[in-house]
Amino acid sequence: MSEVTVAILIGLLVGRLPFARDPTLRPGLRFAGERLLRLGIVLLGAKLSVQQIAGIGLPAAVIIAVTMAAALAIVLLLSRLAAVDGRLAVLLAVGAAVCGNSAVVATSPVISARPRDTAYAVATVTLFGTIAVFAYPLIGHAAHLGDAAFGLWSGIAINDTSQVVAASSAYSPGAFEVATVVKLIRNALMAPLLLAIAWAWLRRTGEVGDTSAGIRRAVPLFVLGFLALSALRGVGVIDAGFATTLESIARSLILVALAAVGLNVRVEELRSVGPKPLLIGLGAAVAIGAATIMAITSLGLADGLVT
Repeated sequence: MSEVTVAILIGLLVGRLPFARDPTLRPGLRFAGERLLRLGIVLLGAKLSVQQIAGIGLPAAVIIAVTMAAALAIVLLLSRLAAVDGRLAVLLAVGAAVCGNSAVVATSPVISARPRDTAYAVATVTLFGTIAVFAYPLIGHAAHLGDAAFGLWSGIAINDTSQVVAASSAYSPGAFEVATVVKLIRNALMAPLLLAIAWAWLRRTGEVGDTSAGIRRAVPLFVLGFLALSALRGVGVIDAGFATTLESIARSLILVALAAVGLNVRVEELRSVGPKPLLIGLGAAVAIGAATIMAITSLGLADGLVT
């Protein structure tokens, strides 16, 4: 097992101990799981030049857009069949299609979602994303996926940024590079998608929430930081030796962040979600995961990616 897998497992186990549930630890865990993870991703930008990012991102952009649209449609259809409330359905859909918990939190004020709906959607995304962290590397090795294929698959099909980083890091460094770029493209598409959701919600219900608050939460500043360091690497301001140092620091930060993600998971909170959101999350996870891996392997979608 990779060090990432071990860190998350230890976090999950230690998180079950009484002292780990102390509310005073929550701010530090949240800081590690969110801020340190994003800082680590920014520093990783020094490893990839802009040319390498373009070699991964441009061929994958169409695949990402198609997959996101399909994921939204699948979850909304499953939610309608299960007679789930419209607000919860939208939150589950953006969580599965875009960037997991960040998308859920950013979308909530746009559609005036109830706190309960937000909590349900976050819990569902967390559950199936955590399962994917362990299941995807096993499936990838069993299917003999190459680094580019696994990176594309995990970057597209796994929900949250931390979960994508964990699964791809556990697979291989090459898969991690591809998955990171693919996931950052998904994150960058959150802001325009929120505007589309606000427009559609207004037409459907005649109501509009706080769109500006959602947009502020959706703008991924760490993506800009990642691209800035990549540009500096491309023009030679950051040389290979310094890039290696920054990569080591980044991997340490990411390791700490993913251990915090494991500590933050509260299995008991999932019990209040109820069966319908969980069944929708399960159906979406299986459908999106299976469809994307079959498309990638059968159509050779990862062949043009540069790792």
